[in-house]
Amino acid sequence: MKTQKGDPPGLGGSRAQAAATVRGLLADGRLPRLETQMLLQHVLGVPRAWLIAHDTDPLDAAHVRRFEALQAQRLQGEPMAYLVGLREFMGHCFNVRPGVLIPRPETELLVETALAELASCADERPRVLDLGTGSGAIAVSVALARPDAEVVATDLSDEALGVARGNAQALGARVEFLRGNWFQPLAGQAPFDLIVSNPPYIRNDDPHLVQGDLRFEPAAALTDGADGLDALAHIAARAPQWLAPGGVLWMEHGYDQSADVRRFLLEAGFEQVRSLSDLAGIERISGGKLRRRPE
Repeated sequence: MKTQKGDPPGLGGSRAQAAATVRGLLADGRLPRLETQMLLQHVLGVPRAWLIAHDTDPLDAAHVRRFEALQAQRLQGEPMAYLVGLREFMGHCFNVRPGVLIPRPETELLVETALAELASCADERPRVLDLGTGSGAIAVSVALARPDAEVVATDLSDEALGVARGNAQALGARVEFLRGNWFQPLAGQAPFDLIVSNPPYIRNDDPHLVQGDLRFEPAAALTDGADGLDALAHIAARAPQWLAPGGVLWMEHGYDQSADVRRFLLEAGFEQVRSLSDLAGIERISGGKLRRRPE
């Protein structure tokens, strides 16, 4: 069959391949229709409108094999974000892959709160620190919304930093990335007006770690191997050393950890300590403002 004008490379194929069509693959039913469409868009490199307009066109055998391989991975639970290599966050498309945490909608609350804090910051070039940046979703989103800000991001993983740098470059965000654990690589840096972090906070015995997408995500980005509070306590205790007077810290945490995190903040010398709830009504982030330096 002759390839139609506008077909992506490799479509058309022979009569022997003619049985495989978009419509036929969508009718399979083992995956939700939207996920099948997303996998087809990824394999064929086409927009959703193309799938609709060409739903009866025969598909090339190589594309069908690639789709079926991804379908099998998805049926085994592999996250869609890893299969297609993308996840939307704060209106931007971020590249993700195994080895980095998948950005989640609830983390947008942390970015929105950070931007609200920056709106009230008097500095002409406010300095922002993102600890444990992963894919760079938080740091890059802040930098895109506030190009006047100096944004620094740290991560211990070379793989994560590679993904984060790629996302910053692709989206045109100016972020300085440093390799190291939490505050460790910051020697010589000036104080920050705002620190944000989405650290590993899941308890090591939480059953969610062996369910859904979490099964495939890097364990070090999800849990501290204990009660989930180690990183939160560490960041709260050390942040005052890196904050300017009146600087602010916000951290994401688990559904039942807000009281503990508020206690960490108060013990570290933060004031105006509070927690904010996500769209599900769960206290998702906690933060406070530094009024004094630690003695």
